[in-house]
Amino acid sequence: MALLFDPLPIRSITLPNRIAVSPMCEYCSEDGFANDWHLVHLGSRAVGGAGLVFTEASAVSPEGRISPEDLGIWSDAHIEFLGRITHFLKTQGAVPGMQLAHAGRKGSTQKPWVGSSKLSPEEGAWVPVAPSAIAYSDNYPFPQALSKEGIRGVVEAFAQAARRTLEAGFQVLEIHAAHGYLIHEFFSPLSNARTDEYGGSFENRTRLAREIVSAIRKQWPERLPLFIRISATDWKEGGWDLEQAVALAKQLKPLGVDLVDCSSAGLVPDQKIVAGPGFQVPFAERIRRDAGIMTAAVGLIETKEQVTEILAKNQADLVLMAREFLRDPYWPLRAARELGHKISWPAQYLRAAPADSPVRKPADVETLKAKSMN
Repeated sequence: MALLFDPLPIRSITLPNRIAVSPMCEYCSEDGFANDWHLVHLGSRAVGGAGLVFTEASAVSPEGRISPEDLGIWSDAHIEFLGRITHFLKTQGAVPGMQLAHAGRKGSTQKPWVGSSKLSPEEGAWVPVAPSAIAYSDNYPFPQALSKEGIRGVVEAFAQAARRTLEAGFQVLEIHAAHGYLIHEFFSPLSNARTDEYGGSFENRTRLAREIVSAIRKQWPERLPLFIRISATDWKEGGWDLEQAVALAKQLKPLGVDLVDCSSAGLVPDQKIVAGPGFQVPFAERIRRDAGIMTAAVGLIETKEQVTEILAKNQADLVLMAREFLRDPYWPLRAARELGHKISWPAQYLRAAPADSPVRKPADVETLKAKSMN
């Protein structure tokens, strides 16, 4: 029976606990570059005791962004500031993770608090790409269907992004294949009307994912974990479903995927979601059991009791939280205190810690300064 603060070894990396910060888009980059907001946002969750801290979805190419303000990793110039972030996360005992993404037909849109509809030319609109020329909705841009050469370019973009991820010091890489973005668009018959080897059958619709995983594994060392986030169902008749998700996990495990991060939905605007606390946990449980692969549970998980139950029932190996970490960056420290578990506290915060708390090594401020000046 796994517990909330049990370590989780995956390949050569050991997560110090079973709590991860889920990727959360911040929409505050310029030309894909990370900045002080990302350092503080991600760093504060590491200070708070999360075992694994993911960046937001990071675009592998400029046209792979959701919005012009997305984080990116399509250029070697992006590496330097990301390296500063990974260094700080490691000083706090957290494992740094990066999620690689391509928005597909959901790209070239406004950031959500502006409107989330298609960009105007004055806002820097571009033509998004997709498996087929089918728009997400009337408010979204009309995409261009990828040619086979374009597909090869996407695979190479993911591979080069994986190389940069390694150079920036990340220790876990996650492929974003969920929420209606490009790879998910290839999975689902609702968005993939191709008649070539990338459309039609299950084998064809999942081909791009297999090619991306294989290309990434040539750049991403065997010693480091590789995750993939999928939508386990489209929540719509005739779309991608849990049976296909299980079959996909069975395909990807021998190619080098270590864990399936189990989310759902996002492909079509008329999805019919039955939501509630932990509503996606059964997807993680089923894939874990039937595909024989580690899984992560995510979605409306907020309390230590929920996390404890998920782990105790072997429904998932890891729990990712998003909204609750926005409300409380120090959730793990608080949960540990309430459970009477000894967890390391930053030396700077010891006045608030239980008397017998282990002390975490202070951040190397001078090294961080040097990195920022290079």
